[in-house]
Amino acid sequence: MTASLHPSKPSAAKGPGVPTVWLDGEWHERGTAVVSVYDHGLLYGDGVFEGIRVYGGKIFRLSEHLDRLYDSAHAIWLTIPMAKAELVAITEEAVRRSGIAEAYIRHIVTRGVGDLGLDPRKCPKPTVIIIVDTIKLWPEEVYETGLKVVTAGTPIPQREALSPRVKSLNYLAHILAKVEGIQAGADEVIMLDSSGYVAEGSGQNIFVVKQRQIRTPPAYAGILKGVTRDAVIELAREHGYHVEESILNRYDVYTADEAFFTGTASEVVAIRQVDGRLIGSGNSGPVTRDLRARYQALVRS
Repeated sequence: MTASLHPSKPSAAKGPGVPTVWLDGEWHERGTAVVSVYDHGLLYGDGVFEGIRVYGGKIFRLSEHLDRLYDSAHAIWLTIPMAKAELVAITEEAVRRSGIAEAYIRHIVTRGVGDLGLDPRKCPKPTVIIIVDTIKLWPEEVYETGLKVVTAGTPIPQREALSPRVKSLNYLAHILAKVEGIQAGADEVIMLDSSGYVAEGSGQNIFVVKQRQIRTPPAYAGILKGVTRDAVIELAREHGYHVEESILNRYDVYTADEAFFTGTASEVVAIRQVDGRLIGSGNSGPVTRDLRARYQALVRS
């Protein structure tokens, strides 16, 4: 039987804090959601994804995230088998069913089930998954004290090979960089591009502050253009900060008054140390604290 892509009629939430999964038209709990071992998302990382936050039961910038999901899919010659409005409705139903007020949503679209070859034409139907669960990267005190960071030797993938604007299922380079950070006893890493310029964290965008001037790498530098990054840039400019999107090197980070990461899961988090060098006073600085507070107000407004 082919499962319907449409959400079922509204029903009562299962209870507080129940991870919920929508998989190709059927609802599951965490333990019952499974995909085929022949799915090309598993076999080859052939697919795209998005991560979205829910604050107080409200989904933050769902439209912007889904725009990027559909663009990523289109860029890799993958058609999401439903209209965006339908995916919005299913996402909202998934959040409601979960009963999780402070949630993390993961949308995944894979090439679908095929054979052991690479040919995407052998995958007749994409697999569509929505997961609603929780996420917490670091304890709350880290947001005040800041992260200990090291520069990873693993560079970001070449932008000529696959556009960094595609949020693909293949994150192996970023995982290997994360492993380097773990082995060095760090909380997070900075990844460089092939020319040695600062690009991003393992899953975050990076900002530096010097004399209250804010700088962040531009999209053309080979970074993922984050939704949280864009929101923070908007907030900063609205409240009088000068924000410049320009190439950074490690010297710019080492000598910054403040530095911070942004990301859907990370939100806004200070960097206190990079490669053994204290950044500014060695904790969350005034600009970082101000932007974090404004970001928290925005997502809950």
